[in-house]
Amino acid sequence: MNRRTFLLTTGAALAAQPLRAASCGFEICRSDAEWRARLSENEYLVLRDEETERPYTSPLNDETRAGTYQCRGCDLPLYSAAAKYDSGTGWPSFFESLPNAVGTKEDRKFIFQVRTEVHCRRCGSHLGHVFDDGPEPSGKRHCLNGLSLTFVAAG
Repeated sequence: MNRRTFLLTTGAALAAQPLRAASCGFEICRSDAEWRARLSENEYLVLRDEETERPYTSPLNDETRAGTYQCRGCDLPLYSAAAKYDSGTGWPSFFESLPNAVGTKEDRKFIFQVRTEVHCRRCGSHLGHVFDDGPEPSGKRHCLNGLSLTFVAAG
């Protein structure tokens, strides 16, 4: 399976189209040139090529103010600061997303490991991965690239 082929959250497969295709299957579709104009090179690598930023490099990892984390690709609110916690991994981590904010797909990039990738449900941008080792109440750890997020402080 092409790593850029996303599954709808309902489980139905998209028509095997790369994220950058004009009819991408998401509410917001941009051409490759539009994404490159909107994002820095490192942001592009994370959001569009599904790369991972180095741990402990994002200022958002240490952000503690009340507010909302939004998708850097389309500004959709994704996570409340109230769901953020220090996972000790070096990436911003949350125990849950906002309702109807993210989608997931199987990530089989590693030969001996299957992970769950999390992406913005509106523009398809790669955010990070979800693991089953988080705190209550969900038991989930949404381990995200800070480059995929913007923070909007409350008030």
